[in-house]
Amino acid sequence: MKHREEKPLRRTVDEARRGPKPRSTFMAYVALTKPRVIELLLVTTAPVMFLAERGLPNLWLVLATLVGGAAAAASASVFNCFIDRDMDAKMHRTENRPLVTGEVKPSHALVFAFALGIGSVFWMGGFTNWMAAGLTAIAILIYVVVYTILLKRHTSQNIVWGGSAGCMPVLIGWSAVTGGLAWEPVILFLVVFFWTPPHYWPLAMKYKDDYDAAGVPMLPSKVPPMTVGRQIILYAWAMVLTSLALIPVAPMGAVYTVTAVAGGAWFLWECYALVGRAKKGLTGTQLRAMKVFHGSITYLSVLFLAVAIDPFVPALF
Repeated sequence: MKHREEKPLRRTVDEARRGPKPRSTFMAYVALTKPRVIELLLVTTAPVMFLAERGLPNLWLVLATLVGGAAAAASASVFNCFIDRDMDAKMHRTENRPLVTGEVKPSHALVFAFALGIGSVFWMGGFTNWMAAGLTAIAILIYVVVYTILLKRHTSQNIVWGGSAGCMPVLIGWSAVTGGLAWEPVILFLVVFFWTPPHYWPLAMKYKDDYDAAGVPMLPSKVPPMTVGRQIILYAWAMVLTSLALIPVAPMGAVYTVTAVAGGAWFLWECYALVGRAKKGLTGTQLRAMKVFHGSITYLSVLFLAVAIDPFVPALF
């Protein structure tokens, strides 16, 4: 494999003479927050609030929780971009991030991250409750310290345990409504926990060369696609079975039950199809790993939409 010359963190003299990229400073800061990640996290927050209320929660409370959650997720993402800017410069997928191109100074990004993080915690404490605020702070710390600093560069299981930060919005949404926790959000926390590897590892399979160049020990960089596929299936089964456990515990009605069963079966089919392609020795684009990646987003979005709708229909148990 032909190695690309490592791209420096600061722009070269020639790049500087050409001037900054056309993207505005505002959009550069927005890019640091990883808006698409924020969107996915909020998808799991609001529906849990409907479940906690067993109906329509206070809309101001929902809005306040989503704003605080978005700010917390943005803070974690900016910290991640700051800490990983050396690796981002070596990866084609991330080489245009603002801290790599020089559009945003590292010191400015760090101040931005702290402002968002501290602001999100006090926002949640002031407009929801301090239980939700505490969980918000924990979510940021897990992503920044546990995942980005301690795990990402040192173990192929980084996304498994570090991914627990992405499960926290479920607990935050529930506690914002009730002021506490219960088995329902714990089960949904585990659904997102088991969902994370089948969601992220297909992406890592596609960008394996990038992770190799940056020295990030993602599982697809350490083991063959067949082994990764089998791991994905194990986590997918755990995810589906956990989602079904919510039916008697909540209890849930027909909308959620049908969605969990049908959606789970469909996603498992996609995971087994990935393993089938790996068995044939297919690699690269022929492996179609991104089909599972995009399918995981669809699955989680539809499942949590059912969580939001289900309280408005009669329970089965």
